Amino acid sequence: MHSTQVPRRGRGRQQGFTLVELSVAMLIGLFLLGGLLTLVQDMRRTFGNQNQLGQMQDNERLAMTLITDVIQAAGYYPNPTFYVASTALPAQGAFPTLAAGQGISGTHNAAPPGDTILVQFLTAPNDGIINCAGNTNAGAPTVFVNKFSADALGNLNCTVNVLAPVHLISPSGLTATPLSGGVTNLQILYGVKTNFAVANNNADTYLNANQMNANPNNWNNLICVKVTLTFNNSALFKSQPGQPPTINFTRVITVMSRGGANT
Repeated sequence: MHSTQVPRRGRGRQQGFTLVELSVAMLIGLFLLGGLLTLVQDMRRTFGNQNQLGQMQDNERLAMTLITDVIQAAGYYPNPTFYVASTALPAQGAFPTLAAGQGISGTHNAAPPGDTILVQFLTAPNDGIINCAGNTNAGAPTVFVNKFSADALGNLNCTVNVLAPVHLISPSGLTATPLSGGVTNLQILYGVKTNFAVANNNADTYLNANQMNANPNNWNNLICVKVTLTFNNSALFKSQPGQPPTINFTRVITVMSRGGANT
């Protein structure tokens, strides 16, 4: 018998990827790379937005902290057995007008950059009362006149006028110190008590500076100050849908612990 030998098959030649396979692989790679780049870009944008938001919040806190500390001390003077308000707090003819003994005054402007507020108090050495520049009195008794205002450049400014108790130094030529950026408007309302039939120290009416000046007695019945700062939010407004172009930050500040302000 003869055996039949089955011929061996030759090894198949190794074959590479076809042009179609390479094209598909490249398209998949480009798709994944595009997704990765989009993710990185979104993360960078989110980081930038959070950084801008954090900066704006820091500006809000710094501005309101300084304004609150100064306004709360309005009309302050040490040692009431030695001083009275009319002699401790001198009359001020400009910057704007302050009557003798008056701790707060201001001007009103409905259009941005808005209002100004003027606060004066008499400090004793090392009593810890700070002015709007963040400084305290380390020397002789001194009157500080503090002015808060915003400007067209977006700065919240502080201007401090230093007065000796018996000598008024002219405020002309004083330099405003920027406290915070990104502020587009400053609006001030003054809470006064007009209903004296009610036995409390609550503010029942809020007036702007022009309305306050129409009746000088309003300043004597001042309970609190309502401060509204408008901050520029253009960066988030442009990058995130639904964000407002500006953000308002409002605080009601009681004057000299006269208490009970209605918000």
